[in-house]
Amino acid sequence: MLQKYWFYLVGFFSLAALTSALIAEFYFNLAPCEMCLKQREPYYIIILGFIFIAILKWQKRIWFYLCVQLISIYGLFYSVWHVGIENQLLPGPAGCSSGLNTTNNILSLKEQILAKPVINCEDIAWSILGLSAATINSLLLFLIFILNAIYLWSNYGTKKEKNN
Repeated sequence: MLQKYWFYLVGFFSLAALTSALIAEFYFNLAPCEMCLKQREPYYIIILGFIFIAILKWQKRIWFYLCVQLISIYGLFYSVWHVGIENQLLPGPAGCSSGLNTTNNILSLKEQILAKPVINCEDIAWSILGLSAATINSLLLFLIFILNAIYLWSNYGTKKEKNN
């Protein structure tokens, strides 16, 4: 059953993840950090690909599934990095962390302070059962990656010999 509806499940997972992020942002006023916004990009791309392929009604969707694999790797990179930033195991991008560079110049210090984002990537805005949004996103993208790989392998990975 999973194989039969996998195309729709990928679209549903992506839509659910994006919808929950947008509800958290606009309904609960949880402003996203720079890394949170980067983590949404794979879902936007998957949803656009889903709509494009659903409208064209392509019979062979292998390109969609291969793109889902690549996009989930991209998303996993940013979500795992964000989890590392939240746990202070990895440094964040320049505009993401709360640290300031030491300087003797007051103007340079002022520019650093003004350039800092309002939302810090190290801060966890909300969590469920001790899992932050970035951790949940990592788990969801990993699930999509693994299930999509299984789907690709079972449907396209093995050559089926025809009996003459």
